[in-house]
Amino acid sequence: MADKRDLINSQNTGFFQDLIQRVKLIGRLMADKRVNFFLKILPVASVVYLISPIDFAPGLALPIIGALDDAAILWLGTSLFVSLCPDEVVQEHLGALNKVVDSSWRDAKEETATDIVEVQPRDEQ
Repeated sequence: MADKRDLINSQNTGFFQDLIQRVKLIGRLMADKRVNFFLKILPVASVVYLISPIDFAPGLALPIIGALDDAAILWLGTSLFVSLCPDEVVQEHLGALNKVVDSSWRDAKEETATDIVEVQPRDEQ
């Protein structure tokens, strides 16, 4: 069975496309009733920590570390959430997301005159 991280990063895409796919995956998993309610608290709590005034390492005292701890909590909360979700549910949603991306108009092969074959009906005897 493939690892979830391999499935998410299986395509050669850019950082922002991976980020958008991760956000869409988390959104789909949050809406899925097969995912435990208590697991859904992880990404919500990490976003709440990001916007809350309470901070483990305040940005005024330690400016670089203050920003890094916010990013680390957000990354840890979302990564842990995806890792703890049932494998089959994650694979189902990733497959649906990848199917939409793979079937986009950019990947479609252009038809040429040689690709189009007309079928002539046979004469019935």
